[in-house]
Amino acid sequence: MFPVEGRVVLLTPQGERLSQPMVEQLTTSPRYLVLCGRYEGFDHRVIDILQPLELSIGDYVLNGGEVAAMVLVDATVRMLPGVLGDEQSSVEDSFSRGNRILEFPQYTRPREFRGLSVPEVLLNGNHESIAAWRAQESLRRTAERRADLLPPD
Repeated sequence: MFPVEGRVVLLTPQGERLSQPMVEQLTTSPRYLVLCGRYEGFDHRVIDILQPLELSIGDYVLNGGEVAAMVLVDATVRMLPGVLGDEQSSVEDSFSRGNRILEFPQYTRPREFRGLSVPEVLLNGNHESIAAWRAQESLRRTAERRADLLPPD
């Protein structure tokens, strides 16, 4: 057997589904080697010998693991210090650090675009009312789009 330094990850639709907590855990490893199969995947002896962490990015099949590897790399790299402009960005994202509420709607400039305006509360400069609006919108959006994420009543 040849030595492999770092954690070995094998991308397969048969693996454990990738989640944000798993991404956060992966960033604690100083290095990982990603194995990407093509079509039918790997000779099972590769799995027997390397005993990789088997991950899936979802319940569907791709022609190869390269796109899945890009998803894995993008999700983990953004967790590293200095990658995002604001260190809090990755903490406040949906699914980060146990957050199971979807993020609130985002708005940019101009104030009005094709007859649609930025909500007035976001323009008033009152940080407390902006935070309350964002929390309310996050809950509304989660209830509308992913009610399965909310705790049972």
